[in-house]
Amino acid sequence: MTFEIRFTLEALEDLRSFRKRERSRIVDEVENQLKHQTNEETRNRKRLRPNQLAEWELRIDRFRVFYDVELGENQVKIEAVGRKRGSKLIIHGEEYQL
Repeated sequence: MTFEIRFTLEALEDLRSFRKRERSRIVDEVENQLKHQTNEETRNRKRLRPNQLAEWELRIDRFRVFYDVELGENQVKIEAVGRKRGSKLIIHGEEYQL
């Protein structure tokens, strides 16, 4: 099953805050990792505890992509893109607690 990947306006805004090279890497990995079997846990993909941001997290080096899967519509909805700095997660320019 192939999934359509959609970025929310907030996630697109998050991407704009990264350098062009970082953006390309993130988008390429999202395409590679989330086109198929998006709701299966892997080393870099995990289901999160209930929170207000998203149900799933994809790790790409120090970057974090938060997304929801809509199985009935075969869609992956990217909710936010952040960066890990040490033990801190920065999303929308602010420290975020999951």
